[in-house]
Amino acid sequence: MLRIKSQKMKLRNEKKKKRDAFGHPLFENKEVQKGYIMIKKPLLALRDVVALPGVTAYIEVAKDETIRAMEAAMNDDQMVFTVAKQDAENSDINMDNLFAVGTLARIKQIARMPDKYVRVVLTGEKRAHLMSLESVDEGYIMAVVEADDEEEDIWGDMELLTNHGEPTQQLRRVAMIRQLKQTFREYCERQGKMGQQLQDGVSESIDMDHIIYMITANLPVHYHLKQSVIDEDDPEERFKVLLGVLERELGILRIQGEISEMVKQQVEENQKDYYLREQLKAIYKELGEEDSETEADKFLDKLAHLKAPGKVKKKIREEIGRFKKVNSNNSESAVIRGYVETLLAMPWKKSSRDNNDIAHAQKILDEDHYGLEKVKERILEYLAVKKLNKDGTGTIICLAGPPGTGKTSIAKSIARALGRKYVRICLGGVRDEAELRGHRRTYVGAMPGRVITAVKNAKVKNPLILFDEIDKMVSDGRGDPAAAMLEILDPEQNRHFSDHYLELPFDLSKAFFICTANGTDNISRPLLDRMEVIELSGYTENEKFHIAKEHLWKKQLQQSGLTGRQLTITDKALRTVIRNYTREAGVRGLERKLGSLCRKAAKKVAEEKADNKTKIRISERNIKEFLGKPVHKTNMANERPEIGIVRGLAWTSVGGETLEIEVVSLKGTGKLELTGKLGDVMQESARIALTYVRYLVQDDVPEDYFEKHDIHIHVPEGATPKDGPSAGITMTTAIYSAVMERPVRPDIAMTGEVTLRGHVLPIGGLKEKLLAAREAGMEEVLVPQENSHDIEELEPEILEGIRVHYVHKVEDVLKEILV
Repeated sequence: MLRIKSQKMKLRNEKKKKRDAFGHPLFENKEVQKGYIMIKKPLLALRDVVALPGVTAYIEVAKDETIRAMEAAMNDDQMVFTVAKQDAENSDINMDNLFAVGTLARIKQIARMPDKYVRVVLTGEKRAHLMSLESVDEGYIMAVVEADDEEEDIWGDMELLTNHGEPTQQLRRVAMIRQLKQTFREYCERQGKMGQQLQDGVSESIDMDHIIYMITANLPVHYHLKQSVIDEDDPEERFKVLLGVLERELGILRIQGEISEMVKQQVEENQKDYYLREQLKAIYKELGEEDSETEADKFLDKLAHLKAPGKVKKKIREEIGRFKKVNSNNSESAVIRGYVETLLAMPWKKSSRDNNDIAHAQKILDEDHYGLEKVKERILEYLAVKKLNKDGTGTIICLAGPPGTGKTSIAKSIARALGRKYVRICLGGVRDEAELRGHRRTYVGAMPGRVITAVKNAKVKNPLILFDEIDKMVSDGRGDPAAAMLEILDPEQNRHFSDHYLELPFDLSKAFFICTANGTDNISRPLLDRMEVIELSGYTENEKFHIAKEHLWKKQLQQSGLTGRQLTITDKALRTVIRNYTREAGVRGLERKLGSLCRKAAKKVAEEKADNKTKIRISERNIKEFLGKPVHKTNMANERPEIGIVRGLAWTSVGGETLEIEVVSLKGTGKLELTGKLGDVMQESARIALTYVRYLVQDDVPEDYFEKHDIHIHVPEGATPKDGPSAGITMTTAIYSAVMERPVRPDIAMTGEVTLRGHVLPIGGLKEKLLAAREAGMEEVLVPQENSHDIEELEPEILEGIRVHYVHKVEDVLKEILV
């Protein structure tokens, strides 16, 4: 036994050396070395199939390359090398996508089929290892393979005995063959689909390799498992792999049998239950004692107490009649039951009474939220109108603003102030209109849409319904949910809203609809036209301070299990957290930082095991111990005037930002270089700015100046995408400064779109931009003349510490900023 193993190991080492040696050189058609044959044969790459020695296979090929290879083999010695692809879906034929072991096979017949396919009948002869691939001029691939010349028959040597008279290899072979036959016989009995001819062939054969290949070829398993059998060089290893596959399949068949038996018993029990129930009904009928507590009677009792239009009651009564006639074991019975239960649960005429006390609503809104004056004013206006006209329709408001500015939470406060039920419907990622309108009852598992389900859960017809993230709806081939929203949010149409499942009109006109969005750009114009949009801009530092102190800090203390005596924070520390550890338009990040402070303090209290007497005070001095180094650093104004550097203002989804635009003019060929990941609109603004500067300085510089100089415009933080036209006057000023070599005042920031004629056009996001300018230490800000009405609407604290100058043309900008 030891001698045999050492021979096998030596054989494998020699194969590995030869694989390394014969990786790519050209061979003659046959090359014999020490019992191995290096052969070049046409390649037949198989998909989902493994050809095995001693087994006939029927292959259909369509590729011209493969057909030429088969014809070349027929013209030679009819031998080809067949090997399976590792990835059947990959059409590439290379060493990486082919298994290392295949089969040398002899083509018996080639027949051309009417549909351009060629059917090849071949019989496998012996295993072979794929060494390399070669393309030939005839347009097909030759495979260089290594095949055993003659395998050593270690089973026929009766003299190979181990010490102490242990069984011979021949007896071991017989035991393996018997084990294979026994396992295969059991598999055939359980599977029941194997042909008798195959079973007889396996039973009568005494060649173990032949038995292995016959069984492997006929097993209904994935071709990778069949390949794992042929991959093994040692017949004993092939036996072990195949036996493992057979045992696995036997285990699956046993489980299938158990499941089938269980289902059969369950069906018999259901039939028995049905038979007994029918007998029970017949007995009750003969006795004249009908069961009055049936489900249909319960439905009728609920219908008698239901407040609904006559049309609705008639429909429910008809469905209950159908429900009575349908057998309870019929699937239709469950569909009708669910439909009737939904109709009975709908609040057709049930409404909650509004609290029209304006002072009460003002108090609740102020308690829950700091700021948001426009939203609060609009709600109080609604209450005033409702108090004077009780029959008015519902209101549809869209709150648009950056994340974390309180859009969702203010909706809860409005519901509490009005005394209405609150339901929230998240529209983010909704791509199917059936989610809003429901599914028709003809579909299996049909159910009402989200709107009707929300009203049913609220149990009143006039709840406050919040459509969250309405700008995140997706339109694709399945439908357009925004189109379904048109009916829901139109006061003239939602009086008779039709849900596909309900099949009856439902009045949504009394509901109070509030939608939230981060921006209105992605909302369709017809849908936006049906809503009253209220813009929520970012909070100022002072607003964030009051929100943190009056709301967020108390909430985090409560969640951490701490009291106001155990943990306190100074006002300066709060402002430090706002200024140096968060940068956002809302307060979500600020709330997380305050939560981190409370958790770290709670950890200290827990570690000291104190009796609730530990007191921790967070101040500006020790804030780093809790939150580490400051995360954000404000890009402050430069100390001295510089040439070609101008400070612009930008709007982002998390607030305002200052951008330092740099321009350099250097000798070149007249190119305009733009860097800093600028978008298309911003690149166009840069070209307009350069053109207008050339117009301005045409009398002050040589005529060929711009042909002999390159202008390079760069906006720092190159990894951040930037776009928009509002940097037009900033780039114009920077280019002018670089060309004329005139320094620019460092304490002025600006924003505005520039035209080809030098006019300054209005821009958006002015509040956030002014906040960013003030935070960066700017003393003056240049804004377009047409934005003056926006400045007048801003709170005084936003303009505190900065002077605003209005500009109409680029010349006005240059007059203010150039030194």
